[in-house]
Amino acid sequence: MLLGNLPGFACSHDQFPRTGDMFWSPADWAWTGGLMDALLPTMYYGYPILGYRGRFDPDKAFHLIEKYGVRNSFLFPTALKMMMKAVPEPRARYDLALRSIMSAGESVGETVFEWSRAALGVTINEMFGQTEVNYIVGNSHALWPAKPGSIGRPYPGHRVALIDDDGNEVREGEAGEVAVNRTDVHGDRDAVFFLGYWRNDEATRKKYTADWCRTGDLAKRDADGYLWYQGRADDVFKSAGYRIGPSEIENCLVKHPAVANAAVVGSPDPERTNVVKAFVVLQPGHAPSPELEQALQQHVRGKLAPYEYPKEIEFVNQLPMTTTGKVQRRVLRLREEERKRGGTG
Repeated sequence: MLLGNLPGFACSHDQFPRTGDMFWSPADWAWTGGLMDALLPTMYYGYPILGYRGRFDPDKAFHLIEKYGVRNSFLFPTALKMMMKAVPEPRARYDLALRSIMSAGESVGETVFEWSRAALGVTINEMFGQTEVNYIVGNSHALWPAKPGSIGRPYPGHRVALIDDDGNEVREGEAGEVAVNRTDVHGDRDAVFFLGYWRNDEATRKKYTADWCRTGDLAKRDADGYLWYQGRADDVFKSAGYRIGPSEIENCLVKHPAVANAAVVGSPDPERTNVVKAFVVLQPGHAPSPELEQALQQHVRGKLAPYEYPKEIEFVNQLPMTTTGKVQRRVLRLREEERKRGGTG
């Protein structure tokens, strides 16, 4: 499985390794992201990797990068958002030698992408994969142009497609589930695959449609072969007949200077099936108010389709997160369902 990860790893860090490279990631080494996207590939190439125990802190992250001359890093989108909001102009405070950043787990979005390019001098290579079939799609700024907001193209060797419920490839511009074929472009078994779920053959079988391994994530493909992430299949919801994914709305909200982070879910509604609801964490110095709520709604309405703006906004101190830095939208969905059942919404 490590061998299957290596082409993507090398590409996502712009032809890793290069002389002087030094790796660091806040990803826990006990998790696939830390193990397969940081520790083992770096060690395979015989290069150093920095280890640090402690909760992620944006100022500490910049300190570590400066002190140890970190040149390559895997940083979650949530971590990058925190770093952007905490230190908007990092090179004015820190002497940084970064040359490559890979990000995965959530959509990076254009705001963070452009900030990294301008403030860090690094073009983020967004990557897509999962524990079962990791490092299958992504960007490689040194080898092909990165499109802001895109998760990139299939990494060398992998056969990747967007498929419908029956396993048929969808047309260009249509949303389909990201899937990777058991065989690579040479007709051999793809080395990136997991063997199966522990003592659960039925779950392993359900992971496949014919020779396609389903990821449960939706994307669209453009004319140049780039994929655009639409969210988890179970995160997409319908509102008044429209299929809505949360990522684009969340990224739009984060562009507002008052917003530190945001998560969007469908909140049950008897007339429209769901309404768009946003949970918003504010930047220090900003307080919840009806005026700010209206300003955020207008901010989204001015940039996205009319049906995508959040009809409801709830200001929260923090979002439920996994240990890998992903927003737990399922927790928020269940909270909304319970609230609506209780008649409090």
